[in-house]
Amino acid sequence: VQLQASGGGEVQAGDSLRLSCAASGRTSSISVRGWFRQPPGKEREFVAYITWGSSTAIYADSVKGRFAISRDNAKNTVYLQMNSLKPEDTAVYYCAGGPYGSRRYDTYGYWGQGTQVTVSS
Repeated sequence: VQLQASGGGEVQAGDSLRLSCAASGRTSSISVRGWFRQPPGKEREFVAYITWGSSTAIYADSVKGRFAISRDNAKNTVYLQMNSLKPEDTAVYYCAGGPYGSRRYDTYGYWGQGTQVTVSS
């Protein structure tokens, strides 16, 4: 399984960005797709996940109401729409795939390369 993340960039506070994560290979083993982020000098943290079957979406409290995770089955792609961005959202964002929904990064066995999001005030 390969996950390819894209869509990062540099924006100002209050702006929006949409991240994409396309999957290829034997993706049948992945039931959940998630997003994590790693701010500068900090540990990787959970952002959101979505279940592939029921589209149940779960968010970290820090992004709830501002970010939205969605999926496109036909494209095997997951999106993270990020609105009202804040400087504290600055991080490298990673997409991940795993067998069940979890906020723990060690649950996920498949990872994409990171994409940098920088939000200036």
